[in-house]
Amino acid sequence: MTLQEIIDDSRKIVFFGGAGVSTESGIPDFRSADGLYNQKYNYPPEQILSHTFYKQNTKEFYDFYRDKMLFLDAKPNAAHLKLAELEKAGKLTAVVTQNIDGLHQAAGSKNVYELHGSVHRNYCTKCHKFFSVDYIINNTPVPECDICGGTVKPDVVLYEEGLDSSTIEGAVNAIAQADCLIVAGTSLNVYPAAGFIRYFSGKYFVLINRDPTPADSMADMVIHGKVGEILSEIEVR
Repeated sequence: MTLQEIIDDSRKIVFFGGAGVSTESGIPDFRSADGLYNQKYNYPPEQILSHTFYKQNTKEFYDFYRDKMLFLDAKPNAAHLKLAELEKAGKLTAVVTQNIDGLHQAAGSKNVYELHGSVHRNYCTKCHKFFSVDYIINNTPVPECDICGGTVKPDVVLYEEGLDSSTIEGAVNAIAQADCLIVAGTSLNVYPAAGFIRYFSGKYFVLINRDPTPADSMADMVIHGKVGEILSEIEVR
């Protein structure tokens, strides 16, 4: 059976994606040889992107965050565009993403569960006023609220922080009701997000990734390659 045949036969597709979905848009992943975690800084990226580091070294956090986490010139690639097309056609019910870049929405997807938040949402930790990403860029070194002076924090999930409960609930429900789950561009090594696939009990489980994953043996179809290149060949009908 081909991926095209699986998609043709499915009515409630859910797409679960990781960093590999955005690499074709020029956003580096985390764990590959040239990924974020293999570059050298004064502190390991895992430490910088932790809640403790954010609280204790807020300026250093923002120096790194502005330099390495914001890719505002990135455009949706073939994967993002095809998923938006599938949703518009009524074939895809939800996108569940570990990415924080907002490219699924930029491509036109409406029902997107952002497990790790978004760089495009930022809020005052005191009065909870929301700010755009431009505010983060233009208010250095540490962005402060223009109303109460509180620190403005990106609405992204740092290490040591929990996922948003309503986002989890929506993502789990979508996966549980899907007849086809396409997992793409993720090593399936980041928990709790990687554990979400266990809620799937539908007909087709498809894995698309450059490298092997711990779930390959569970999948009905495994395709090794670039997500955008593979999905771009799908005809929506």
